[in-house]
Amino acid sequence: MNHLTPTLQQLGWKPFFQQQVNLEELSNLSIGRVVEQHRDRIVVVSPKGQSSLRPMPFDQSVCVGDWVLFDDTLRICRSLERQSIFKRKAPGTKVSEQLIAANIDTVMIVCSLNHDFSLNRIERYLAIAREAMVEPVIILTKADLCEDADIKRLQVQELDPTLVVYTINTLDNNDIKQLESYCFDGNTLAFLGSSGVGKSTLVNALVGYEFHQTGGVREEDSKGRHTTTHRALKVLPQGGILMDTPGMRELQLSRCEQGVNQTFSEITELADKCRFSDCTHRSEPGCAIQQAIKGGLLSERRLLNYQKLKREQALNGASLAGKRAKDKALGKLINSTQNASRRYKKGH
Repeated sequence: MNHLTPTLQQLGWKPFFQQQVNLEELSNLSIGRVVEQHRDRIVVVSPKGQSSLRPMPFDQSVCVGDWVLFDDTLRICRSLERQSIFKRKAPGTKVSEQLIAANIDTVMIVCSLNHDFSLNRIERYLAIAREAMVEPVIILTKADLCEDADIKRLQVQELDPTLVVYTINTLDNNDIKQLESYCFDGNTLAFLGSSGVGKSTLVNALVGYEFHQTGGVREEDSKGRHTTTHRALKVLPQGGILMDTPGMRELQLSRCEQGVNQTFSEITELADKCRFSDCTHRSEPGCAIQQAIKGGLLSERRLLNYQKLKREQALNGASLAGKRAKDKALGKLINSTQNASRRYKKGH
């Protein structure tokens, strides 16, 4: 594939996007995919090559992976509806959502097998992936530094028997080749994971050169030094599009009820069998979930994480809904005030 001037199909163009563009737009505008997003420019790739577009006020919601239509003056005319979107609650106390990536086909959830290993974190990423309706693949890195890699892999597999799980030494080319089956024209991959788990090393191996600088490994905790500083898409020479993201210290759920329920489907099914519809799954008689825990069919860790994620997404979702309602009311008030001012001026 010529990755300098790829075709739309090689960039991930699908019938879903084609049907959103009319003949006039096809004749007069260019189609590009956002590969980088900066404060002062949006970088897109199209069959014409790479272009830096001027961001406009209405482009605040554009993110890496989006498809946009732009004119000869490098002005974005509009963005297309997304097939999938990864998002999270904005870090800190700010009540808003942050877009992570759009139009992803496969998400590689990367977790280190050393001190970073966390089933709770993997379940959190799985919930986000399933909310976005994107195929998740689990990659467990630093297998060469872990004495019980097989045990931890089994623990991950037990979260969902249908999960695809790879145990990888990022310095072993044979291990890396396991991932090449996901690198084909039109398929967009995203790598998600904490800082220092080996994402940049994986990206560099698939791209074929040092797309991201990689830091060394700290001896005290076996963590890599975080090197990726922004989200970016890269067309792979063997086919496919790859997105790397900065490691995220904070990944709070936002409006993710469906994703949580799908990730913990066995718990939601058990809850339907409880004697009381408002069962808290603590000490009520006839609680099917507590019976499953006592019988060794469900771990208490998994129940506690499910309840934590349910509370988190409900709280953040309610906060966002409240903010939108306030913003809408404020907008109506401003419009009403402006209209009243115009009527007053006309009458005088």
